[in-house]
Amino acid sequence: MRKVLVLGGTQYFGKKLVQKLIENGNEVTIATRGTKSDPFGENVKRLVIDREKKETMVAAFEGKEWDLVYDQSCFSPMEAKDTADALKGKVRRYIFTSTQAVYEFGTQHVEGNFNAYTYPVTYKSRKDYPGYEGYKEAKRASEAVFHQLGYFEVVSVRFPIVVSEDDYTERLKFHVDKVLSGQPIGIPNPDLRYSFIHADEAASFLLEIGYSDLEGPINPGSAEDISLRELVEKIARVANKEVILENSTDTGIVSPYALPGSWSIDTSLAAGLGYVFTDLNQLLGQLIKYYIKQYN
Repeated sequence: MRKVLVLGGTQYFGKKLVQKLIENGNEVTIATRGTKSDPFGENVKRLVIDREKKETMVAAFEGKEWDLVYDQSCFSPMEAKDTADALKGKVRRYIFTSTQAVYEFGTQHVEGNFNAYTYPVTYKSRKDYPGYEGYKEAKRASEAVFHQLGYFEVVSVRFPIVVSEDDYTERLKFHVDKVLSGQPIGIPNPDLRYSFIHADEAASFLLEIGYSDLEGPINPGSAEDISLRELVEKIARVANKEVILENSTDTGIVSPYALPGSWSIDTSLAAGLGYVFTDLNQLLGQLIKYYIKQYN
């Protein structure tokens, strides 16, 4: 039985990961601030930590060891360093949930387009990284800390946009609801392109990558990307409605996917290793139909 520590694991696909770990016979410990309930009952052990207070992690991890760590809750290089120091010598393999946001805006990024092994690190806390630009920088620097310290075998999983029927952000649902209600959607640049992955497949990928011997960065997700224009036109076709696009950033109508640039990834490395993800057209089609049914 493997001993697995999950930092976070009480929200969205992190919660799905924990459930899969339990079902696969692992001894699971989740480490969180202890402010949210979880559905795992006696199937997990629990530790209370604060990622911004190193002393809480040192105390919580004292005298313990794990085979594998999944990090779902790191949002600054200072947190990365403090966590790595607290776990040094206590774990062999470390799976860091990162993001396609480590890349510059653009399409079909391959893993080598951002090198965490050489990226310069300035140690800052999460409050020093506001907005999208801050998020990008925080994740880049966090990756760099884990890979450059060399304390563990590290995998940085650079997820694209995660979607599912139970997506708490409701970003895809926003577009479906606007089309169905005949309201305009604000998209200043409808030709920006994005990559996606289903939350269940994100959790399954994390589970499987933990059993592998891969080290370094990897891009999981559906192989294709899609523009915002193509996305809302697809919604309109499925719903048999007209879509109203506006060149607007007004609150209330602006698309939550209307970022400053495209973000999409090349997933051929993961595919070449045998990992399979749902075709993007099928993935989005299923979700659009689900949200239409929920709306009606």
